[in-house]
Amino acid sequence: MASVQECEVALHGLAAKLAHNDPGRRSAGFDRTLSCTLRDLKITFAGKLHDGKLTGIGQVTKPTAQIRLDMTSDDLLSLVDGNLNLASAWATGRVKVQAGVMDMIKLRSLF
Repeated sequence: MASVQECEVALHGLAAKLAHNDPGRRSAGFDRTLSCTLRDLKITFAGKLHDGKLTGIGQVTKPTAQIRLDMTSDDLLSLVDGNLNLASAWATGRVKVQAGVMDMIKLRSLF
């Protein structure tokens, strides 16, 4: 199990990767709140996706975002490191995503 600090560092690393994505991969006008609940640590981080960039990452008490992710801390680290594919993790239930269909499509294009 990863630590809270490792998970926060991973989320900031994800934000940095998204910020350096080719502007053609970014979804202009894609503005949503995003939360990531880590089941094993029983904590939730949240931030804001704006034009394909993730900002304002911090711990929150409730996952009330428009896009809600739910996974283990180890799966978060694997996703950010590129060792776990988001689509296959979602298909096998390792990662749960609550979002609208169009948000899911746009989210997938970011990763």
